[in-house]
Amino acid sequence: QVRLVESGGGSVHAGGSLRLSCAASGFSNDCMGWFRQAPGKEREGVAALFPVLGSALYANSVKGRFTVSQDPANSILYLQMRSLRLEDTGAYYCAADPSGGGSCLTPATLRSWGQGTQVTVSS
Repeated sequence: QVRLVESGGGSVHAGGSLRLSCAASGFSNDCMGWFRQAPGKEREGVAALFPVLGSALYANSVKGRFTVSQDPANSILYLQMRSLRLEDTGAYYCAADPSGGGSCLTPATLRSWGQGTQVTVSS
C-alpha cells in the first residue's frame, strides 16, 4: 500500500484559490487521484493523473478551474484549485494504487487513501 498525507486545505472566499498537496510514500506508473466528499454526499472523483501518459482527467464540475500535477522527484501530488465555489466545500482526499481496471475517478478503483484535508468555501 501507498501511504498518503494531504495538506493545504483551509477556508477561502468564493472565487479564491487553494493548492492541496499529497505526499506519497512512493510514486508508481499507476494513476493517482483527488476525491472529495461533502457532508451528506457520496465521495466523488475530482481529478486523476496518469504519470505514464502525462495526462489528466477531470470531473466536469471542476474542468477549467482545477489542475492536477505532480512532483515525482519528491513524490508529491498537487491539486491547484481556482475560482472556488461554495459547492467545492468538502473533505478532499488523495488516493492511489488502482485495482480492477475501473475509472481512476471512481473511488472504488483506488485502494490507498490519505486522511483528508478540509476545504471550506464561503460567500
